Amino acid sequence: MITKVTFVLRCALGAAFVWAGIVKVLGPADFLVSIYGYETYLPETLLRVTVVVLPWIEILSGIAIITGIWLETGLTISALLLSVFIVLTGQAWLRGLDISCGCFGSMLEEQSFLGSVQFAFFRNLAMIGIAAALLIRVRKRST
Repeated sequence: MITKVTFVLRCALGAAFVWAGIVKVLGPADFLVSIYGYETYLPETLLRVTVVVLPWIEILSGIAIITGIWLETGLTISALLLSVFIVLTGQAWLRGLDISCGCFGSMLEEQSFLGSVQFAFFRNLAMIGIAAALLIRVRKRST
């Protein structure tokens, strides 16, 4: 039973990353606008590189998680990304920024609450919990 639950969690987490990455690849201008909304004041070059590189990292890590090929690497990368996303959404929420998270594209974010940084913050916490649990399980099996 645990293997079925593990498989479902892997597929859900991996699919979320693949979906998020594809949406960003298909709408880089929208993604860049979302990044600007966080008011991080990072250099323009870094933001533009993020728009190009981050979606592919999300897609590849999602595929790794779903297929089980380089599973530990995919889970580690997803956990690291989620840590950054938690910090970004948390600081935006604490600063009272009224922005959409930019995570899954404009279709989801048209639903005001689902695209909010508050919802994204808690969704990212849940996702990092899943990634961490799966990573612990993978590492236990390899020892």
